[in-house]
Amino acid sequence: MPYKPQSEPTKINYQPDVQITQLGEKIGDPVSAANFPDHILRFRNDRWDQSIGLHGLDDSDWINHFGKLAPLADNLSPPLALRYHGHQFRNYNPDIGDGRGFLFAQLRDHEKRLMDLGTKGSGTTPWSRTGDGRLTLKGAVREIIATEMLEALGVNTSKTLSVVETGEELTRGDEPSPTRSAVMTRLSHSHIRIGAFQRIAYEKNEALMQQLIEYCLTNYYGGIQTDDPAAELFAKTAQEVAKLAGAYMTAGFVHGVLNTDNINVTGESFDYGPWRFTPHWEPGFTAAYFDQEGLYCFGRQPEALHWNLAQFASALCLVAESDPLVAILESFPKAYGTAFTEHFCWRLGIESKGFDDDRDLVVAAEKGLAQKTTQIDQFFFDWGKAEDVAKPKDDSSEFSEFRNLIANRERTRKPVSEYWHKASPCSMHIEEVETIWAAIAEDDDWNQLSEKVNEIRGMGFALRNG
Repeated sequence: MPYKPQSEPTKINYQPDVQITQLGEKIGDPVSAANFPDHILRFRNDRWDQSIGLHGLDDSDWINHFGKLAPLADNLSPPLALRYHGHQFRNYNPDIGDGRGFLFAQLRDHEKRLMDLGTKGSGTTPWSRTGDGRLTLKGAVREIIATEMLEALGVNTSKTLSVVETGEELTRGDEPSPTRSAVMTRLSHSHIRIGAFQRIAYEKNEALMQQLIEYCLTNYYGGIQTDDPAAELFAKTAQEVAKLAGAYMTAGFVHGVLNTDNINVTGESFDYGPWRFTPHWEPGFTAAYFDQEGLYCFGRQPEALHWNLAQFASALCLVAESDPLVAILESFPKAYGTAFTEHFCWRLGIESKGFDDDRDLVVAAEKGLAQKTTQIDQFFFDWGKAEDVAKPKDDSSEFSEFRNLIANRERTRKPVSEYWHKASPCSMHIEEVETIWAAIAEDDDWNQLSEKVNEIRGMGFALRNG
């Protein structure tokens, strides 16, 4: 079926619903938030606060909950630092977990989904190791931009709900120090990672594994529908991860650190460190300076996510037969291909005719983009706003094959929004990220960030509505 973006957030009443405690004490550790010397509200997501009933909080109450981290009414108290293991750049690490964040609250959203509020930069936990449990303000700003951009481009992503500057000076080896600090809260449909299952398998705790499988199916997938819950959860997660892989590629996005502890059971992207958008269709483009082998480069992201699912399957073998899991794993390439082509057509604003027909169109587009004469965002902008789908502004020979194939497609949206009348598309490459941060770091000027968020949201509206 054609790709459909997430529904627009609508206003509801606050509906706390703490479910995580059903899993017992082995899923996480009670922790306390750090005491920060200052609390300056820098970002409040005025689209998504209403979707979880928090739009009525004034700024003072907001800072109390999301800067000082006072518990929300009838919610988690104390918060929980979740336990997990993970493969980090394919090396298994049993010594990780929520090291600078915790699960702060659970509540229902406008679609009645169970949502998690998780923190980052909220202080040390039993899993901090040698870290200080803090987050740089620059890291928080970068996550605002990443989540806003990905949401607009139709990628299933966590939402940056809040950023509060905390008045500490931090030392980091990968940016000029001392640098400013912040505590961030993200809104996610599950913080349960593949790494949580890996930890349980490592500990050979069959009872907890069964509990966690049931918890995930009940709270994220509408309940248990078969007599093989492990395979059922794996199939649903694999389908969502395939969609994530396809959306990453269409967006030109490189996450940078696709470790198993950074992939959750709902296929929702989160935890943005060294992310980037590649300007051109360049498979070897990497986001992290430390990814010297290109393990998580742009073109290898579907492979990386497939590999992570294999580790999930291996963990589930603690309580499940392997054959059904292997069959699901082997179906991933086709699921990814279908998701990729459907999302590609959605971004172009044309009908999807199914994988076999869409594949030729997308391959022709990739051939043209690989010439690097047109940037990815410019390509989608030019073809997406063309009144005649076969006659965009870009009539270069690189896209001649693509032009012939797209001529037979019907538009699914009319490019009527103001966005399509701009001179150039909305993009977010590293140079602009650094420019936005420089204005904040040097002059405490937040206008460029606010303007960019508004521009990104305008693009998102145009892609969803025309």
